[in-house]
Amino acid sequence: TEPDQGIAPVYALLRAAQHSIDLTMYELAKTQAVQVLETAAARGVTVRVILDINREKAANTPAYEALKAHGVQVIWADTRYAATHEKSIVVDRSVAAVMSLNLTSRYYSDTRDFAVLDRQPSDVAAIEQVFDADFRHANMPAPTGANLVWSPGSEPALLQIVNRASASLLLENEEIALPAVTSALVQAAHRGVAVTVVMTRQDDWAKDFDTLVAAHVGVRTYAPTAALYIHAKAIVADAGTSHQCAFIGSENFSAASLQHNLELGLLTADPGVVTSLASTIRSDA
Repeated sequence: TEPDQGIAPVYALLRAAQHSIDLTMYELAKTQAVQVLETAAARGVTVRVILDINREKAANTPAYEALKAHGVQVIWADTRYAATHEKSIVVDRSVAAVMSLNLTSRYYSDTRDFAVLDRQPSDVAAIEQVFDADFRHANMPAPTGANLVWSPGSEPALLQIVNRASASLLLENEEIALPAVTSALVQAAHRGVAVTVVMTRQDDWAKDFDTLVAAHVGVRTYAPTAALYIHAKAIVADAGTSHQCAFIGSENFSAASLQHNLELGLLTADPGVVTSLASTIRSDA
């Protein structure tokens, strides 16, 4: 949980690598993160990195050049995606970190973000399959699986979480620019679900906020100048019940994110993850 726990757990994961690190990152602009990857490569770990080019090439170029000069296999992402917005790490092909955060130091101290470690072999293998294909700039359909939510094409999975909620919904996101999402949240509120949305306020989403408030959705917005910026992409449905479910990932509630970008999210009912996410979002609200 960022910024509460700091970035140290992510660096610890990278430093623990014995054989391989595969990293896909939208924005990598942190000298220490680059150094951790370079150090791993220097001690014989195979380090492969994919960086977004379509939107963040300028921000990523210093890291790209530094990594390339120090034995890291780094490439620019395939331009067929509007953006490679995924933020994931796979270490030793045995554990994956699925994240909403970028490895960019200026965001660490004041930005709400989440990361989850996934050790399910089928999930890790699927993430690696996609990474291997993306590293070759090869097309492949997103692997099927109950836990992973891939974009392009994740809108139905996210709407399903909202539509199935029966008691409560807690959401944090950076954007709310998709009418289907706003409509699903309104419908949930109308059927008696306690819906809470926490975001940083932007004028672009003002009409959506008004629509949600009119439907008695609890909307908590932070000013853009507030001490905390909501960058997380998380949903918690029916926390504390037998059918609780949480989503965490890189997907924003926008057509670009759900239909055109490369994105990755994770579904989980793990009690520790659900409880932590729910507690944080309620605190932010």
